[in-house]
Amino acid sequence: MKLLLALACFFFAVSYSAYSAAAPQTFPTSAGEVKITPLYHASTLIEAGGKTIYLDPSKPAKFAGSPKADLILITDIHPDHMDPASIADVSKSGTDILAPPAVVATVTTAKPIANGETRTWQRWTVEAIPAYNINPTRGPAPGKLFHDKGRGNGYVLTYGGVRFYFSGDTEGVPEMRALKNIDVAFVCMNLPYTMPPDEAADAVKAFHPKIVIPYHYRGSDLSVFQKRLEGTGIEIRLLDWYPE
Repeated sequence: MKLLLALACFFFAVSYSAYSAAAPQTFPTSAGEVKITPLYHASTLIEAGGKTIYLDPSKPAKFAGSPKADLILITDIHPDHMDPASIADVSKSGTDILAPPAVVATVTTAKPIANGETRTWQRWTVEAIPAYNINPTRGPAPGKLFHDKGRGNGYVLTYGGVRFYFSGDTEGVPEMRALKNIDVAFVCMNLPYTMPPDEAADAVKAFHPKIVIPYHYRGSDLSVFQKRLEGTGIEIRLLDWYPE
């Protein structure tokens, strides 16, 4: 009996460890399951209905053995989001690419989707949400911002009635705070490029998703984010976006 209990505890610990690291997350929808796998930093693999979507495929994420993309979504022009070599690695004949116009200037095979626009792709709805900085004291130079308003996109992806938000590089801007009916939110936090964990948590409180998953958080103290959201009823999932 003790052996069985020990084994049960062991397998629970292994299961929990895998879940809290980089295990794929699965979400039921009316159109079937959506599986989302962290790859690295902002690079994300999304699978549903036999289709494969990559968000911001970029090095050092590894794509060997991964399925080729039916759709690629790019959020901004910086190399941790727009990496032409990685885009080529995951592409196949017929791969669709949606990206902000500033990205299309480099990734010329992409179709533009600007802030505030909506596209339908297969069984997905893709909404482009503004992603930008508002605090000039964190910019690369006085009066300059790392992410200017109107250039980058976050995305709300809807499938089978479930709404997934990927923030892209942004602070807690009004457009984020005004989001409605978000089921799962992937929210960035890292200074000086986006925002600190406490500001990210305050923005999350404003639009109150059912589940929030920090991503693009290199160097951030996620315990601050967790503490700030205590008692809100929002489920926090911490995943390892920086595998060795």
